[in-house]
Amino acid sequence: MAAVLVLAAGAARAGVEVTDDFGERVVLQRPARRVIALTGAATETLCGMGLSGLLAARTDADREPAEVAKLPSIGTHMRPNLELVLAQKPDLVVQIAGRGESLEAAAAIRRLGIAVAVFDVRDFEGLFSMAGRLGALTGEPEAAARFVDGLRQRLDRVAEMVAGADKRPTVFVELRYPNLLAAGKDSMAADAVARAGGRLVPEASSRVARIGEEELVRIDPDVYVVEQGPMNPAPTALAERPHFTGLTAVAAGRTAVFTGRRLSRPGPEGVAGVEDLARLLFPERCAAAGGRP
Repeated sequence: MAAVLVLAAGAARAGVEVTDDFGERVVLQRPARRVIALTGAATETLCGMGLSGLLAARTDADREPAEVAKLPSIGTHMRPNLELVLAQKPDLVVQIAGRGESLEAAAAIRRLGIAVAVFDVRDFEGLFSMAGRLGALTGEPEAAARFVDGLRQRLDRVAEMVAGADKRPTVFVELRYPNLLAAGKDSMAADAVARAGGRLVPEASSRVARIGEEELVRIDPDVYVVEQGPMNPAPTALAERPHFTGLTAVAAGRTAVFTGRRLSRPGPEGVAGVEDLARLLFPERCAAAGGRP
């Protein structure tokens, strides 16, 4: 986690400084009271910390949690309308890095004289680091600590449940079909699979792996997870795909459809995704634990 420097005493009056994941110093004369989060994961993190009242606006795509839907929209996370951003008079804008456009949007807002913090969250430790720094920037470090501690406890319960398992099932996470794309090991989904006791395949070093159906048949994962999201809005059922019915996971019924919020999105819903994955991978252990990790 990057260092957090409190520049003066008294949380309500203090100036704060943190360093974001791209080495940018984010300096505020006082804790942020009007925040625009340009991604759903950052919005969910702030809401999970109990700070939804600080949110001044949302993006077109962000309508959850429910309290966010009534906020004014400032456009998309990669192409926010700069005039609408300025109109909300934010003292902090939060971005999570993705494609290059997301960084360009952050830079454009920073040029307007607005403080911007950009986070590169690829695993749960990155999420917890972001939460800690958001707690500092909003003058709510205790809220951040409670939020992180609660999520860690849930992940620890999963770890206890899957500890000592004889096998780590292989898990394939589909991000798009057709023109098949899978989650790579440098992704939030990979960390979720590992924490649930599985082993992600293929072992591509990137966040996203392009894979042919012949290679998928060769890998033949134990478990097949379809992620439903913007890249895969209406995935065809696996049983209706001619080359998939012979896969071990499909034949054994070890498949599931997850929303992107519970796998690839680097937010608190990912912990629920880990719990769901653990139930899918280790149903007997889950039953022995009382039906939940």
